[in-house]
Amino acid sequence: MSVDATEIIRRRYNRTALFYDWMDQMISPTLREKVISLASGKALEIGVGTGKNLKYYSPDCDVIGIDFSPGMLQQARKKMTSAKASVQLLEMDAQNLQFADNTFDTVTATCVFCSVPDPVRGLLEAKRVCKPDGKIILLEHVRSDNPVLGWLMDAINPVSLHLVGSNINRRTVDNILEAGLTIEQDINVSANILKLIIARP
Repeated sequence: MSVDATEIIRRRYNRTALFYDWMDQMISPTLREKVISLASGKALEIGVGTGKNLKYYSPDCDVIGIDFSPGMLQQARKKMTSAKASVQLLEMDAQNLQFADNTFDTVTATCVFCSVPDPVRGLLEAKRVCKPDGKIILLEHVRSDNPVLGWLMDAINPVSLHLVGSNINRRTVDNILEAGLTIEQDINVSANILKLIIARP
């Protein structure tokens, strides 16, 4: 995927940043807390967005949140005061992480790899920066295996992509495996279109 595609999606997220929290109601606070509570040690959140996860990190975590949208990061900075953990926010592309290999104990992402232009490249980067004994925690919506629902997601996807830069029909589990990650847990959270996946490098 070209740099142009990345820039187009960045602009869409910048455009929606002010009201993104209103749009982003799919993940409940309870679910966010459950997912983020799994993080430990030095943690990287890819696609930190408006920072809705920040307050759920343990005080023992040292968190770096990255996003390629300056608009989203501007909203996230407003939520830093609610965080119990140490938090640093950086503008960065998930497809080109500016960290050394084996840096993080935990890598998290919630509904991010539906928007990364080249998801496998982004997952390879997550794998690279995660320590060999670390974990990668992903909460992602995926294309349904149900034929009717899958067809509907395919039909709606161009609209979703145009409006907010999100592909709702990606086969994210396949992408995770293509990136060479080992899936330890694959938990169906909702209707087989929202999954919690815990993987190892």
